[in-house]
Amino acid sequence: MNAVPELAVVVPVKNEADNILPLVTEIHAALHGVVEFEIIYVDDGSTDATGQKLLEAKGRFPQVRFVRHRASCGQSQAIATAVKHARAPLIAMLDGDGQNDPADIPSMLARWRAEPEASREKLLIAGWRANRKDTSSRRWASKAANAIRAWALRDNTPDTGCGSKLFSRALFLDLPRFDHMHRYLPALTIRAGGTVESVVVNHRPRGAGASNYSNLRRALVGVPDLLGVMWLMRRSRNPVVEIPPQ
Repeated sequence: MNAVPELAVVVPVKNEADNILPLVTEIHAALHGVVEFEIIYVDDGSTDATGQKLLEAKGRFPQVRFVRHRASCGQSQAIATAVKHARAPLIAMLDGDGQNDPADIPSMLARWRAEPEASREKLLIAGWRANRKDTSSRRWASKAANAIRAWALRDNTPDTGCGSKLFSRALFLDLPRFDHMHRYLPALTIRAGGTVESVVVNHRPRGAGASNYSNLRRALVGVPDLLGVMWLMRRSRNPVVEIPPQ
């Protein structure tokens, strides 16, 4: 893998040992022959066999690279670590629980390529789980959270919590980073002068393991996060930079 790939699939995980090999296999099947790609995993302080399964995946698929947080730092930091370690200029993001379908990535990539080159740098393509395969309580909580967020931030995105996203590495590295910032990528992209397009993606039941987050925990951190992003949106400035004759 000496050539720089076009696409990096970044996957943050914590205690997802049983989902590693099935998801890597699906990513490879979806992208092999479509685009030159790498797969970047960040093990966010797992206490199960996640690390061993990542070694097995790397042995079977040369596109796999991974790093580990010594202690858990949360999903947003794991995503940031993965993006920093990626070589590719384009990032596809997936959750590590197998609920996001890697088969959606080629169509998202095609949509990206169809955009004028000058517009791609600040384009975020966000997955929309129109038919979610979650419990009724989680679907209700997500619907309520999306409605409140859309009213407060006007980010025109029906499902910011979907892990399936595609964006440029440069755009992400230019965004402010904080815990749980991955839930606000559309608003932060708009704040940076970018555009967001939502596309319907497949959503599946969790393959194995259990979620690391409860509805109550999401709600408790959601209020201060929302207020903080509202402040960021109101304090943003996007100058039009001109280079005069030298």
